[in-house]
Amino acid sequence: MTGRGATTGIVIVAAGRGTRAGGPLPKQWQAVAGAPVARWTLQALAPHGRIILVIHPEDEARAACVAEGLLVTLVPGAGSRAGSVLAGLEALAQDPPERVLIHDVARPCVSPAVIGAVLAALETHDGAAPALPVTDALWTGAGGRVTGTQSREGLFRAQTPQGFRFDAILQAHRTHDGTAADDVEVARAAGLEVAIVPGEESNIKITAPGDFARAAKLLEPRMDVRLGNGYDVHAFTTGDHVVLCGVRVPHDRALKGHSDADVGMHAATDAIYGALAEGDIGRHFPPSDPQWKGAASEIFLRHAVELARSKGFDLGNVDVTLVCERPKIGPHAAAMQQEIARILGVEIGRVSVKATTSERLGFTGREEGIAALATATLVTA
Repeated sequence: MTGRGATTGIVIVAAGRGTRAGGPLPKQWQAVAGAPVARWTLQALAPHGRIILVIHPEDEARAACVAEGLLVTLVPGAGSRAGSVLAGLEALAQDPPERVLIHDVARPCVSPAVIGAVLAALETHDGAAPALPVTDALWTGAGGRVTGTQSREGLFRAQTPQGFRFDAILQAHRTHDGTAADDVEVARAAGLEVAIVPGEESNIKITAPGDFARAAKLLEPRMDVRLGNGYDVHAFTTGDHVVLCGVRVPHDRALKGHSDADVGMHAATDAIYGALAEGDIGRHFPPSDPQWKGAASEIFLRHAVELARSKGFDLGNVDVTLVCERPKIGPHAAAMQQEIARILGVEIGRVSVKATTSERLGFTGREEGIAALATATLVTA
Protein backbone atom coordinates (compact mmCIF):
# COMPACT_ATOMS: atom_id res chain seq x y z
CA MET A 1 0.00 0.00 0.00
CA THR A 2 0.99 3.63 -0.30
CA GLY A 3 2.63 5.61 2.48
CA ARG A 4 2.45 9.26 3.51
CA GLY A 5 5.37 10.07 1.25
CA ALA A 6 3.69 8.57 -1.80
CA THR A 7 3.57 10.64 -4.96
CA THR A 8 0.11 11.75 -6.02
CA GLY A 9 -1.33 12.46 -9.42
CA ILE A 10 -4.65 14.21 -9.93
CA VAL A 11 -7.07 13.84 -12.82
CA ILE A 12 -9.76 16.53 -13.04
CA VAL A 13 -12.44 15.79 -15.58
CA ALA A 14 -13.56 18.97 -17.39
CA ALA A 15 -14.46 17.84 -20.91
CA GLY A 16 -18.24 17.87 -20.49
CA ARG A 17 -20.60 20.48 -21.87
CA GLY A 18 -22.72 20.88 -18.69
CA THR A 19 -25.88 22.00 -20.49
CA ARG A 20 -28.21 21.44 -17.51
CA ALA A 21 -26.50 24.27 -15.64
CA GLY A 22 -27.54 26.80 -18.29
CA GLY A 23 -25.54 29.86 -19.25
CA PRO A 24 -23.50 30.80 -22.31
CA LEU A 25 -20.56 28.54 -21.46
CA PRO A 26 -20.05 25.04 -20.08
CA LYS A 27 -20.43 25.27 -16.31
CA GLN A 28 -16.73 24.75 -15.54
CA TRP A 29 -15.84 27.99 -17.32
CA GLN A 30 -18.62 30.10 -15.83
CA ALA A 31 -17.74 32.48 -13.01
CA VAL A 32 -18.69 31.91 -9.40
CA ALA A 33 -17.54 34.15 -6.54
CA GLY A 34 -15.29 36.09 -8.90
CA ALA A 35 -13.47 33.23 -10.66
CA PRO A 36 -14.30 30.38 -13.07
CA VAL A 37 -15.54 27.18 -11.42
CA ALA A 38 -12.53 25.31 -12.81
CA ARG A 39 -10.11 27.80 -11.22
CA TRP A 40 -11.56 27.18 -7.76
CA THR A 41 -11.30 23.43 -8.31
CA LEU A 42 -7.72 23.60 -9.52
CA GLN A 43 -6.70 25.74 -6.55
CA ALA A 44 -8.30 23.28 -4.13
CA LEU A 45 -6.41 20.29 -5.55
CA ALA A 46 -3.11 21.95 -6.54
CA PRO A 47 -1.40 21.54 -3.14
CA HIS A 48 -1.85 17.77 -3.26
CA GLY A 49 -0.07 16.73 -6.47
CA ARG A 50 0.46 17.29 -10.18
CA ILE A 51 -2.76 17.86 -12.09
CA ILE A 52 -4.00 16.56 -15.40
CA LEU A 53 -6.95 18.69 -16.54
CA VAL A 54 -8.95 16.75 -19.14
CA ILE A 55 -10.77 19.18 -21.44
CA HIS A 56 -12.81 19.40 -24.60
CA PRO A 57 -10.45 20.26 -27.50
CA GLU A 58 -12.42 23.44 -28.19
CA ASP A 59 -11.68 24.72 -24.67
CA GLU A 60 -7.88 24.65 -24.80
CA ALA A 61 -7.30 28.41 -24.86
CA ARG A 62 -9.83 29.05 -22.11
CA ALA A 63 -8.41 26.21 -19.97
CA ALA A 64 -4.85 27.50 -20.37
CA CYS A 65 -5.95 30.90 -19.09
CA VAL A 66 -7.81 29.41 -16.13
CA ALA A 67 -4.84 27.21 -15.17
CA GLU A 68 -2.26 30.00 -15.42
CA GLY A 69 0.29 29.91 -12.61
CA LEU A 70 -0.56 26.36 -11.50
CA LEU A 71 1.21 23.08 -12.28
CA VAL A 72 -1.42 21.75 -14.69
CA THR A 73 -1.14 19.69 -17.87
CA LEU A 74 -4.00 19.95 -20.37
CA VAL A 75 -5.13 16.72 -22.04
CA PRO A 76 -7.96 16.33 -24.61
CA GLY A 77 -10.86 14.25 -23.37
CA ALA A 78 -13.20 11.73 -24.95
CA GLY A 79 -16.91 11.48 -25.66
CA SER A 80 -17.67 9.91 -22.26
CA ARG A 81 -16.59 10.58 -18.71
CA ALA A 82 -14.91 7.19 -18.45
CA GLY A 83 -13.03 7.84 -21.67
CA SER A 84 -11.85 11.21 -20.39
CA VAL A 85 -10.67 9.68 -17.11
CA LEU A 86 -8.72 7.05 -19.02
CA ALA A 87 -7.12 9.81 -21.14
CA GLY A 88 -6.01 11.54 -17.95
CA LEU A 89 -4.65 8.34 -16.44
CA GLU A 90 -2.73 7.52 -19.61
CA ALA A 91 -1.13 10.98 -19.47
CA LEU A 92 0.00 10.33 -15.90
CA ALA A 93 1.31 6.89 -16.90
CA GLN A 94 4.22 8.54 -18.71
CA ASP A 95 5.63 9.25 -15.23
CA PRO A 96 3.35 7.20 -12.99
CA PRO A 97 2.55 8.35 -9.45
CA GLU A 98 1.88 5.87 -6.67
CA ARG A 99 -1.69 7.06 -6.18
CA VAL A 100 -4.21 9.19 -8.01
CA LEU A 101 -7.18 11.36 -7.15
CA ILE A 102 -9.96 11.61 -9.73
CA HIS A 103 -12.20 14.63 -9.28
CA ASP A 104 -15.15 16.31 -10.99
CA VAL A 105 -14.33 19.85 -12.07
CA ALA A 106 -17.84 20.89 -11.03
CA ARG A 107 -17.04 20.31 -7.32
CA PRO A 108 -15.13 23.53 -6.58
CA CYS A 109 -15.91 23.57 -2.84
CA VAL A 110 -14.03 20.41 -1.88
CA SER A 111 -12.18 20.92 1.39
CA PRO A 112 -8.67 19.94 2.48
CA ALA A 113 -10.27 17.71 5.11
CA VAL A 114 -12.07 15.60 2.52
CA ILE A 115 -8.99 15.35 0.32
CA GLY A 116 -6.86 14.42 3.31
CA ALA A 117 -9.27 11.71 4.41
CA VAL A 118 -9.18 10.08 0.97
CA LEU A 119 -5.38 10.14 0.86
CA ALA A 120 -5.12 8.74 4.39
CA ALA A 121 -7.46 5.85 3.57
CA LEU A 122 -5.27 4.90 0.59
CA GLU A 123 -2.60 3.82 3.04
CA THR A 124 -4.61 0.70 3.83
CA HIS A 125 -7.05 0.32 0.91
CA ASP A 126 -6.95 -0.07 -2.87
CA GLY A 127 -9.33 2.87 -3.22
CA ALA A 128 -11.22 5.43 -1.15
CA ALA A 129 -14.01 7.89 -1.82
CA PRO A 130 -16.04 10.41 0.18
CA ALA A 131 -19.76 9.86 0.60
CA LEU A 132 -22.72 10.95 2.71
CA PRO A 133 -25.29 8.50 4.06
CA VAL A 134 -28.76 8.90 2.59
CA THR A 135 -31.03 10.33 5.28
CA ASP A 136 -34.20 11.19 3.32
CA ALA A 137 -36.99 8.72 2.69
CA LEU A 138 -36.74 7.09 -0.75
CA TRP A 139 -39.64 6.45 -3.11
CA THR A 140 -40.10 4.83 -6.43
CA GLY A 141 -42.43 6.61 -8.82
CA ALA A 142 -44.00 6.69 -12.25
CA GLY A 143 -46.32 9.09 -14.02
CA GLY A 144 -45.87 11.71 -11.34
CA ARG A 145 -47.07 9.40 -8.58
CA VAL A 146 -45.41 7.44 -5.81
CA THR A 147 -45.38 3.74 -6.63
CA GLY A 148 -43.46 2.42 -3.65
CA THR A 149 -40.74 2.97 -1.07
CA GLN A 150 -37.12 1.98 -0.96
CA SER A 151 -35.04 1.31 2.14
CA ARG A 152 -32.22 3.80 2.64
CA GLU A 153 -30.26 1.38 4.79
CA GLY A 154 -26.68 1.17 3.58
CA LEU A 155 -27.16 3.79 0.85
CA PHE A 156 -24.69 6.64 0.30
CA ARG A 157 -24.42 9.72 -1.90
CA ALA A 158 -21.10 9.53 -3.70
CA GLN A 159 -18.71 12.46 -3.98
CA THR A 160 -15.25 13.10 -5.38
CA PRO A 161 -12.25 13.08 -5.28
CA GLN A 162 -12.10 9.32 -5.54
CA GLY A 163 -8.62 8.00 -4.84
CA PHE A 164 -6.86 4.82 -5.94
CA ARG A 165 -3.52 3.13 -6.23
CA PHE A 166 -2.49 4.32 -9.64
CA ASP A 167 -1.46 1.08 -11.33
CA ALA A 168 -4.61 -0.67 -10.18
CA ILE A 169 -7.10 1.95 -11.39
CA LEU A 170 -5.25 2.43 -14.68
CA GLN A 171 -5.53 -1.28 -15.41
CA ALA A 172 -9.17 -1.29 -14.29
CA HIS A 173 -10.05 1.51 -16.72
CA ARG A 174 -8.12 -0.07 -19.57
CA THR A 175 -10.17 -3.26 -19.27
CA HIS A 176 -13.58 -1.70 -18.51
CA ASP A 177 -16.29 -1.20 -21.13
CA GLY A 178 -16.61 2.50 -20.28
CA THR A 179 -20.22 2.59 -19.10
CA ALA A 180 -19.64 3.11 -15.37
CA ALA A 181 -21.28 5.94 -13.42
CA ASP A 182 -18.03 6.76 -11.62
CA ASP A 183 -14.55 5.45 -10.92
CA VAL A 184 -15.59 3.49 -7.84
CA GLU A 185 -17.80 1.35 -10.09
CA VAL A 186 -14.83 0.76 -12.40
CA ALA A 187 -12.63 -0.15 -9.45
CA ARG A 188 -15.12 -2.56 -7.92
CA ALA A 189 -15.69 -4.27 -11.27
CA ALA A 190 -11.95 -4.99 -11.23
CA GLY A 191 -12.14 -6.45 -7.74
CA LEU A 192 -10.62 -3.50 -5.89
CA GLU A 193 -11.67 -2.71 -2.32
CA VAL A 194 -12.90 0.87 -1.90
CA ALA A 195 -13.19 2.49 1.53
CA ILE A 196 -15.85 5.07 2.32
CA VAL A 197 -14.61 8.23 4.06
CA PRO A 198 -16.88 11.01 5.36
CA GLY A 199 -17.99 13.50 2.72
CA GLU A 200 -19.27 17.00 3.38
CA GLU A 201 -22.55 18.67 2.49
CA SER A 202 -20.52 21.64 1.26
CA ASN A 203 -18.79 19.47 -1.36
CA ILE A 204 -21.58 20.19 -3.82
CA LYS A 205 -21.55 19.39 -7.52
CA ILE A 206 -22.73 22.23 -9.70
CA THR A 207 -25.42 20.74 -11.92
CA ALA A 208 -28.39 23.11 -12.12
CA PRO A 209 -28.52 26.93 -12.41
CA GLY A 210 -29.29 27.38 -8.70
CA ASP A 211 -26.12 25.56 -7.71
CA PHE A 212 -23.97 28.54 -8.73
CA ALA A 213 -25.48 30.65 -5.94
CA ARG A 214 -24.96 27.85 -3.42
CA ALA A 215 -21.33 27.51 -4.45
CA ALA A 216 -20.79 31.27 -4.31
CA LYS A 217 -21.88 31.39 -0.66
CA LEU A 218 -19.34 28.69 0.17
CA LEU A 219 -16.49 30.18 -1.86
CA GLU A 220 -16.81 33.88 -1.09
CA PRO A 221 -14.01 34.98 1.25
CA ARG A 222 -14.99 34.91 4.90
CA MET A 223 -14.14 37.83 7.12
CA ASP A 224 -10.90 37.20 9.01
CA VAL A 225 -10.94 38.75 12.48
CA ARG A 226 -7.70 38.89 14.50
CA LEU A 227 -7.29 39.84 18.16
CA GLY A 228 -3.98 40.87 19.71
CA ASN A 229 -2.87 41.86 23.21
CA GLY A 230 0.02 44.06 24.26
CA TYR A 231 1.62 44.75 27.63
CA ASP A 232 4.49 47.06 28.51
CA VAL A 233 6.18 48.47 31.59
CA HIS A 234 8.61 51.35 32.05
CA ALA A 235 10.27 52.51 35.26
CA PHE A 236 10.52 56.09 36.37
CA THR A 237 13.77 58.02 36.17
CA THR A 238 14.70 61.65 36.67
CA GLY A 239 12.90 64.17 34.49
CA ASP A 240 10.05 66.63 34.27
CA HIS A 241 7.49 64.90 31.99
CA VAL A 242 6.32 61.60 30.56
CA VAL A 243 5.09 60.80 27.05
CA LEU A 244 1.94 58.68 27.09
CA CYS A 245 0.03 57.73 23.93
CA GLY A 246 1.87 60.45 22.06
CA VAL A 247 1.00 63.24 24.51
CA ARG A 248 3.55 65.10 26.67
CA VAL A 249 2.26 65.05 30.25
CA PRO A 250 4.00 67.20 32.94
CA HIS A 251 5.30 65.11 35.87
CA ASP A 252 8.06 65.24 38.45
CA ARG A 253 9.73 62.24 36.84
CA ALA A 254 10.22 60.74 33.37
CA LEU A 255 9.98 57.19 32.05
CA LYS A 256 13.15 55.27 31.35
CA GLY A 257 13.52 53.49 28.02
CA HIS A 258 15.62 53.08 24.88
CA SER A 259 13.12 55.08 22.82
CA ASP A 260 10.83 57.77 24.23
CA ALA A 261 9.44 55.12 26.65
CA ASP A 262 5.82 55.73 25.63
CA VAL A 263 4.42 52.76 27.50
CA GLY A 264 0.87 53.19 26.15
CA MET A 265 1.91 53.39 22.52
CA HIS A 266 4.25 50.43 22.96
CA ALA A 267 1.42 48.28 24.30
CA ALA A 268 -0.84 49.31 21.41
CA THR A 269 1.93 48.54 18.90
CA ASP A 270 2.54 45.09 20.38
CA ALA A 271 -1.20 44.38 20.30
CA ILE A 272 -1.26 44.96 16.54
CA TYR A 273 1.89 42.90 16.00
CA GLY A 274 0.33 40.17 18.13
CA ALA A 275 -2.84 40.08 16.03
CA LEU A 276 -0.61 39.57 12.98
CA ALA A 277 1.54 36.92 14.72
CA GLU A 278 4.49 39.24 14.03
CA GLY A 279 6.17 39.19 17.42
CA ASP A 280 6.75 42.47 19.24
CA ILE A 281 8.48 45.83 18.85
CA GLY A 282 11.84 44.30 19.68
CA ARG A 283 11.69 42.06 16.62
CA HIS A 284 11.13 44.98 14.25
CA PHE A 285 13.08 47.71 16.12
CA PRO A 286 15.81 45.99 18.18
CA PRO A 287 16.88 48.03 21.24
CA SER A 288 20.46 47.03 20.40
CA ASP A 289 20.23 49.23 17.30
CA PRO A 290 21.42 52.76 18.25
CA GLN A 291 19.26 54.43 15.59
CA TRP A 292 16.18 53.84 17.75
CA LYS A 293 17.63 55.49 20.87
CA GLY A 294 15.20 58.22 21.87
CA ALA A 295 12.99 57.52 18.84
CA ALA A 296 9.37 58.65 18.88
CA SER A 297 7.12 55.65 19.43
CA GLU A 298 4.89 56.95 16.66
CA ILE A 299 7.38 55.28 14.30
CA PHE A 300 6.66 51.88 15.81
CA LEU A 301 2.89 52.22 15.89
CA ARG A 302 2.73 53.53 12.35
CA HIS A 303 4.86 50.61 11.14
CA ALA A 304 2.56 48.10 12.86
CA VAL A 305 -0.62 49.45 11.28
CA GLU A 306 1.01 49.77 7.85
CA LEU A 307 2.15 46.15 8.13
CA ALA A 308 -1.42 45.15 8.96
CA ARG A 309 -2.77 46.95 5.91
CA SER A 310 -0.13 45.38 3.68
CA LYS A 311 -1.50 42.01 4.77
CA GLY A 312 -5.08 42.99 3.89
CA PHE A 313 -6.33 44.08 7.34
CA ASP A 314 -7.99 47.21 8.65
CA LEU A 315 -7.96 48.24 12.28
CA GLY A 316 -11.28 47.47 13.95
CA ASN A 317 -10.41 49.14 17.23
CA VAL A 318 -7.66 49.56 19.81
CA ASP A 319 -8.19 49.83 23.56
CA VAL A 320 -5.36 51.08 25.80
CA THR A 321 -5.39 51.00 29.60
CA LEU A 322 -2.70 52.90 31.54
CA VAL A 323 -1.97 51.69 35.09
CA CYS A 324 -0.45 54.25 37.44
CA GLU A 325 -1.07 56.34 40.55
CA ARG A 326 0.38 59.48 39.00
CA PRO A 327 0.29 61.44 36.79
CA LYS A 328 -3.47 61.71 36.49
CA ILE A 329 -4.51 60.53 33.03
CA GLY A 330 -8.09 61.77 32.90
CA PRO A 331 -7.34 65.37 31.87
CA HIS A 332 -5.21 64.11 28.96
CA ALA A 333 -7.19 61.05 27.83
CA ALA A 334 -9.07 62.82 25.02
CA ALA A 335 -5.84 64.22 23.56
CA MET A 336 -4.24 60.75 23.77
CA GLN A 337 -7.22 59.21 22.04
CA GLN A 338 -7.02 61.80 19.27
CA GLU A 339 -3.27 61.32 18.78
CA ILE A 340 -3.50 57.51 18.56
CA ALA A 341 -6.35 57.83 16.04
CA ARG A 342 -4.27 60.24 13.95
CA ILE A 343 -1.28 57.91 13.83
CA LEU A 344 -3.42 54.89 13.02
CA GLY A 345 -5.41 56.77 10.39
CA VAL A 346 -8.78 55.80 11.85
CA GLU A 347 -11.79 57.64 13.21
CA ILE A 348 -11.52 58.58 16.86
CA GLY A 349 -14.42 56.30 17.78
CA ARG A 350 -12.19 53.28 17.12
CA VAL A 351 -9.68 54.27 19.81
CA SER A 352 -10.10 54.02 23.57
CA VAL A 353 -7.61 55.34 26.14
CA LYS A 354 -8.41 54.96 29.81
CA ALA A 355 -6.58 54.64 33.11
CA THR A 356 -6.77 52.82 36.40
CA THR A 357 -4.69 52.47 39.55
CA SER A 358 -3.47 49.32 41.26
CA GLU A 359 -4.86 50.46 44.63
CA ARG A 360 -1.36 51.27 45.89
CA LEU A 361 -0.28 47.67 45.31
CA GLY A 362 2.80 46.51 43.40
CA PHE A 363 5.39 48.60 41.56
CA THR A 364 2.75 50.89 40.05
CA GLY A 365 1.19 51.37 43.48
CA ARG A 366 4.59 52.31 44.87
CA GLU A 367 4.94 54.78 41.97
CA GLU A 368 8.03 53.06 40.62
CA GLY A 369 6.76 53.08 37.05
CA ILE A 370 3.78 52.86 34.69
CA ALA A 371 2.26 49.77 33.05
CA ALA A 372 -0.01 49.63 30.02
CA LEU A 373 -2.26 47.01 28.51
CA ALA A 374 -3.77 47.14 25.03
CA THR A 375 -6.06 45.10 22.84
CA ALA A 376 -6.33 45.52 19.08
CA THR A 377 -8.81 44.01 16.65
CA LEU A 378 -7.97 43.59 12.97
CA VAL A 379 -10.48 42.69 10.27
CA THR A 380 -9.98 41.85 6.62
CA ALA A 381 -10.30 44.92 4.45
